[in-house]
Parts: sequence; structure tokens; C-alpha cells
Amino acid sequence: MILVVGQSGQVAQEAGRIDSVSLAGRATMDLNDPDGCAAHLHAVRPDAVVNAAAFTAVDRAEDAEAEAYRVNAEAPEAMARACAAMGIPFVQISTDYVFDGSGDAPRQPDAATGPLNAYGRSKLAGEEGVRAAGGPHVILRTSWVFGPTGANFVRSMLRLGADRRVLGVVDDQIGGPTPARDLAAASVAIARHLLLDPGTTGTYHFAGTPDVSWAGFAREIFAQAGLECRVDPIPTTAFPTPAKRPLNSRLDCTSTETAFGLPRPDWRAGLRTVLAQIGETT
Repeated sequence: MILVVGQSGQVAQEAGRIDSVSLAGRATMDLNDPDGCAAHLHAVRPDAVVNAAAFTAVDRAEDAEAEAYRVNAEAPEAMARACAAMGIPFVQISTDYVFDGSGDAPRQPDAATGPLNAYGRSKLAGEEGVRAAGGPHVILRTSWVFGPTGANFVRSMLRLGADRRVLGVVDDQIGGPTPARDLAAASVAIARHLLLDPGTTGTYHFAGTPDVSWAGFAREIFAQAGLECRVDPIPTTAFPTPAKRPLNSRLDCTSTETAFGLPRPDWRAGLRTVLAQIGETT
């Protein structure tokens, strides 16, 4: 049994559709209680663990860094140490926000980090804690996750695009939108791979293709949804937020395909699926 930590999040909900996957929500694994999370893992003794839960409110983390650190750093480290003690694999989903976003080349997994905000710092500390635990693990960095539920860019654009004729969207941040379903499947597949080959322990990237700006992403959302809303490109400076965002979120995912046979998913196909799912539930 693969235990996925998280229950209501985008990735966890998609992982729950996969055979032999069990979800652990806050009732049994509250990441605000790292020691409790570790104790639960020792009690249930799964075959492998995927941590799909996190403090993801990027702007709120600027004023709640201690909480973000506890959830994104202390809890993953505690769970990774528990897994290491039991000799089972641990997969930690991380983020492009551990990088500073400079340049325009895709970041390799071993590239220098340099987070720009509290959320990124907390996730980087989580990565370091997982590595220090010493067990078989994969840190899987991703970007711009979207699905049919929860707070994400696709759902926001659908709401705004239905009410407006013109919408200004940031055009100088570039990344790879990642369907939550593909990320969930990849995370579980990697956990199962680690059971057979712990030698693939390490840090990897998994993000959708092709890379695009938020403005370009928005245009595709409106086109596929049949919404007549024009996207006006704006610079990041015209849309200030409490947390600074990286301009370059491109991730080089070559090693992930080489090690696990997982190519980058086409986010445009994933978007069609998500829009169909949303249409079925609204």
C-alpha cells in the first residue's frame, strides 16, 4: 500500500483514484504536528509514502513563515526519518520556488537554489531535511499545478473570464503548467519504482510541456473553454504581490524520464480533461 499524505489537495485527490493508494488527511496526519505524523507512519507501516500535503498559500507565508516552516520543512523531515527507520521509500513533492528565477534556461535538478520568498525557503528546508534523513527518497520538484478542484490558476481564469471582456495577465513569468492527475500518477509510480530500485534516490523535476507564460496559459484556457475574454500581457511589476515570484520557472525534466520512464505531460491535453471534469461538476 502506498500512503499519500494529504486528502483534500489537488494532487492527493487525484492520487486517491489510483489502485493500492490510501490517503491520510489531517484527522490522522496533521503536518502541524510533525512528531504525530511520524508516529502514525510507524503505526500503519505502509510500503511507501508520498507527501502531497503542504502549506501552499504563498503570499500568506510571508506573515506566517513559522507555520509554513513547520508544515513544509519540519513535518517532511520527521516523516522521512520515520520512513528511513522502517527502510521504506519517501517521495516529497517540492517546487520551482526553491530557485531564484534568473536567466531563461531550464533549471537542472542540481542547479543552485535561491528562493525569493518564505514559501520557497520553507520548501527548500524540507528538501534538506528529507535528504538528511538518509533513507530511499525522491524529491520531485514541480510547477504551476492545476486540477478540477481547489484554488488554482485554471479555476481562477474561468471565473474571471466569464465576467470580463479583457483581462491583464502576467507575461514575463515562464513555467510548465502541470496537471495534478499527471503529477499524482508520477509520484506514485516513482514510489513504486523506489521499492524495486532504491538506487534512484535523488532530486528530480516533473512539469508539463510546453513552457509558457501565465498570459499564454490564460489564452489557452479561454480558447478551450470558449470564453471571449481577451488577454492583455502585463509585466510582473504591474501586479505586485506580498511574495516575490520567480520569472523563470522552467524545469529540466530529462533525468526523470531517463530514470523512471516518465516524460513531461502535455498540459494542453491535461487542460482539456480538467475542463471536462469541471463541466461535469458544475
